[in-house]
Amino acid sequence: MKLLIKNGRLVDPLNHTDDTVDILIDGQSVADIQPRLDAGKVDRLIDAAGLVVCPGFIDMHVHLREPGNENKETIQSGVEAAVHGGFTSVACMPNTSPVNDNRTVTEYIIARARSVGLANVFPVAAISRGLEGRNLTEMADLAEGGAVGFSDDGSCVMSADLIRKALEYCRMLGLPIIEHPEDHSISGEGLVNEGLISYRYGMRGILNAAEEVIVARDIILQDRIRSRLHLTHISTSRAVELIRDAKAGGIPVTADATPHHLLLNEEKITTYDTVYKVKPPLRTEADRLALVEGLKDGTIDCIASDHAPHTRDEKDKEFEYAPFGVIGLESTVSVVYDRLVRTKTISLKRMVELLSTNPARVLNLKDRGQVTLGKPADLTLLDLNRRFSIQEKDFRSKANNCPFLNWEGMGKVAFTIVGGKVVYESIP
Repeated sequence: MKLLIKNGRLVDPLNHTDDTVDILIDGQSVADIQPRLDAGKVDRLIDAAGLVVCPGFIDMHVHLREPGNENKETIQSGVEAAVHGGFTSVACMPNTSPVNDNRTVTEYIIARARSVGLANVFPVAAISRGLEGRNLTEMADLAEGGAVGFSDDGSCVMSADLIRKALEYCRMLGLPIIEHPEDHSISGEGLVNEGLISYRYGMRGILNAAEEVIVARDIILQDRIRSRLHLTHISTSRAVELIRDAKAGGIPVTADATPHHLLLNEEKITTYDTVYKVKPPLRTEADRLALVEGLKDGTIDCIASDHAPHTRDEKDKEFEYAPFGVIGLESTVSVVYDRLVRTKTISLKRMVELLSTNPARVLNLKDRGQVTLGKPADLTLLDLNRRFSIQEKDFRSKANNCPFLNWEGMGKVAFTIVGGKVVYESIP
């Protein structure tokens, strides 16, 4: 099948492109890119005048719940949500049931995603067996089975010796460790950020130090090992400083932040609405501004949703008993564009780097995050002049625990194209 995209503004940081072009897709690959191409004999033509064409967005931190928790989300509903939100690829975390700590589970996830045939799904396997933090998984076997990285997300690897060994193995494999930085001996049974608001509202707090101690520990180990270390859902100003200093010192480390930590602060918990119960918790406004500054200066490499679906019954409980987590696959692109790009906090090019170019680099997806001849035709087309309104009725996800419900603004996903196939389009 041949698909021609005409008159679109292509923004591709990897290839240093920001220009109006025509793009010809033949089968699953990009066949030609020119200022003007003759439509000729094509199966479909998309007039992208007024649209921005981006290398397909990649959410490098999602929870698809399958296998084992299909009442919360399935691979089918998760990838439907992904393409609805403009993501052509997602990397799914291993805290499923059974845990993705063996090749059978890894291969099952890949096979299920292929059978659905929408977004690309790249499994992240567990660092430790059963996510228990005691013994390493068979990392080489998992990598051969299709794992693109390793994480005990939801739990931190508390043993410094175990994370050291994991980093050493991953140096040989060329894959990243995606660390959930949380010292559980500090965070304990905390529910929200520890500070004036937690004291005032009588809620158990989580100190910033719970994150910062692990960030510092892992950076020290990485300075010696020189593997591939990625620190996920960073939330504190001191953690940003530690990562910034590490990069300045030549230590290979990358990091991501979530839309909810970038756009919301701890004031939200004063409503006792469990949708704002997340881990790491929403921090102070000073922490939020430090994260935004980290986006601007390159300290933070990626934006990832940490899409964590829960059932309505689970979230509809007292704050203390509700699970941590929010969904974000279907809201991330619009809220990031509207609140960060339209306000001129970051550029459109920087947004594409954060959502596509850099996640591909971190996950070593060498054929993604770019619009290049011969490479897979994964594209996200944006209509920056269309209004959005985030409503539960529009979700493809099974869950509704979205912190941006009822937000409105400018910037909608117009088309999501995966492997040359239009898998989502929004009709005005």
